[in-house]
Amino acid sequence: MPTENEINAWMHAVAEVADRPSFAALFRHFAPRIKGFLLRGGTNEALSEEITQETMVALWRRAARFDPARAQVSTWLFTIARNLRIDHHRRSAGSAGSAGLPGDWDPEQQPADAHLRPDELLLAAQRERGVRQALATLPAEQAQVLRLSFFDEHPHARIAQDLGIPLGTVKSRIRLAVAQLRRIMERTPA
Repeated sequence: MPTENEINAWMHAVAEVADRPSFAALFRHFAPRIKGFLLRGGTNEALSEEITQETMVALWRRAARFDPARAQVSTWLFTIARNLRIDHHRRSAGSAGSAGLPGDWDPEQQPADAHLRPDELLLAAQRERGVRQALATLPAEQAQVLRLSFFDEHPHARIAQDLGIPLGTVKSRIRLAVAQLRRIMERTPA
């Protein structure tokens, strides 16, 4: 899991000199997360893949316009993906005349943080940064299973298989890691 500083450095390299290795690193990190976000929002597999690709192309083309003072890279990219999804569904609803049919995407559907004010978004970003810092203090084996479970969204059985450890060990490490994160976060001032 890259740090926020690494992500910002990659973004800066893409913006300043169109650095392909930095773009590749950003792509590897964000593309699966964006696709998962779209899938969880009800977008089908093919369209999720297409919008993810369009989002990453937008990152490449608009990197120089990204302002780290206004948002984190992740916030910026997820907003682009959400807007592309909305645009796609508006176009398809307008051309097919299918709006309102059961199972259609609801244009009012928004990510969980879309309703937040800028100060609330800042607080959420600070909390995220705190969680990442706390995660860095965990023992490596606990941090690894936590990342695989929560960030990469792998089922516990797959984590056990991939790491070659018992399922109970995976669950135990996750439980210990979450408890330790909670203790760290309770001690950290907001």
